[in-house]
Amino acid sequence: MSDENLSNCLVIASRSDAGMVRTHNEDAVFVSASSGLIVLADGMGGYNAGEVAAGMAISLLGGELEKSIATRRLQRNGLAVRADAQALLESHVASANSAIYEAAQSQPQYAGMGTTLVMGLFYDNAVTFAHIGDSRAYRFREGRLEQLTRDHSLLQEQIDSGMITLEEARLSQNRNLVTRALGVDPAVQAEIRDFDTTPGDIYLLCSDGLNDMVCDGEIAHIVGKYADDPEDAAARLIQQANENGGRDNVSVILIRIAHEYPASRGLLARLLAWFR
Repeated sequence: MSDENLSNCLVIASRSDAGMVRTHNEDAVFVSASSGLIVLADGMGGYNAGEVAAGMAISLLGGELEKSIATRRLQRNGLAVRADAQALLESHVASANSAIYEAAQSQPQYAGMGTTLVMGLFYDNAVTFAHIGDSRAYRFREGRLEQLTRDHSLLQEQIDSGMITLEEARLSQNRNLVTRALGVDPAVQAEIRDFDTTPGDIYLLCSDGLNDMVCDGEIAHIVGKYADDPEDAAARLIQQANENGGRDNVSVILIRIAHEYPASRGLLARLLAWFR
């Protein structure tokens, strides 16, 4: 099965909720099983600015990138090289950052707006993740939940330096202070990593409204219990975050790998790979 039939290989569910305290939702999500693209943004800024920033990120990194992926697959007979995926995400993140930054600079009501970002591109039995800020990607494999991204936050820097313990971090008042965000500065560096996938894997992307309210052990229990039904798992995760206080907007995207999805290995693809 080639990556032209990704929608048959990836079972995707997404949910976003305002939570129990906030009056509106500044999170936004985008999913496209056919292109293997998923995007989650958690906006920040006064009034509606965070919602605007997240919406712009989803539009630019969802719709626009989806078009680029479709074009490249037609021209290249399969997006089969990881360097291609990395370059594609990097260039579109840079463009989205510039657009959000310029909007914030030119319109006073949006001054200082920005958004966290976590996104994934599935192709050729692999996934490339790009992230900025403290929205996360996890992998659930063989009963074990593993965090695949490292938060760009003051809290993470304090943990890394040994200033505080993980237990102290859960009680910290600095949980939401990010050190990197999309659209806040003229340029930003996304952290980009590749992972091999295998049938049965479940990937979870979430805003901090989930992991601030639900510990990793609870997340693992819910994802494992509802592994065969990502829609139900997503609903249960949102419900648990709200039952635990729901202090923030909460968004989740779950992707279960149902089948392998190797890229097409036609003559053109092999020749292009050879001459790279």
